[in-house]
Amino acid sequence: MDDTVHNSAIKGMDIIKQYGFGSSTITVLKNISITINKGEIVSIVGPSGAGKSTLLNIIGCLDTFQQGYVQILDQDISPFSYDELATFRNKHIGFIFQMHNLMPEFTALENTMMPLLIRRVSKKEAKHKALELLEHFKIVDRAGHKPAELSGGECQRVAVARALITQPDIILADEPTGNLDSKNSDILIELLFKNCKDKGSTAVVVTHDQSIAAKTQRIITLIDGMIQSETMNL
Repeated sequence: MDDTVHNSAIKGMDIIKQYGFGSSTITVLKNISITINKGEIVSIVGPSGAGKSTLLNIIGCLDTFQQGYVQILDQDISPFSYDELATFRNKHIGFIFQMHNLMPEFTALENTMMPLLIRRVSKKEAKHKALELLEHFKIVDRAGHKPAELSGGECQRVAVARALITQPDIILADEPTGNLDSKNSDILIELLFKNCKDKGSTAVVVTHDQSIAAKTQRIITLIDGMIQSETMNL
């Protein structure tokens, strides 16, 4: 195995993703090849319908593909069954979506703790780690409040803390600030990227916001299901 492969968190070769059958087949991803190194923070940009979210779902083990090869953390996921993908995903990958999807009946603290409680981590340990993350995201003073009592920006910070609490190797974010104003967007991204750098996590962010893309180490531009360009940020 060469050094590039060994250092890669995500490696995809000639990925083809299609929907439909026969004459109604739509090819969403067309021979995509992509490598993202461990610890790298990368953004994927492009117009709506370019295939950004589809690519993110494939490398996040949420979706399958018809042709190609995908390796995540030195594991070839191509032959994985649905259950194997779920197990691998739960162990190594954290997701952040545009909608926070917090459970309304639970407090910010309880929502953040939930992934660890599902893993049967003790309530004491889960609470300690959750409070640390809520402190990092400057929302610990709202720990006892339920989502209906929080602003949109506060809810999204809780959602990010929840995604990070298992210390996943890879963070995948799909328009994580799409519902936030510019001030809250800047705060969230700054705190998210700081956490990734501190922990050495790999992050891939799909975004329409060029100011967010400019904060990443590399910008991958996707158009019509193909990579048009890759730009390094200084």
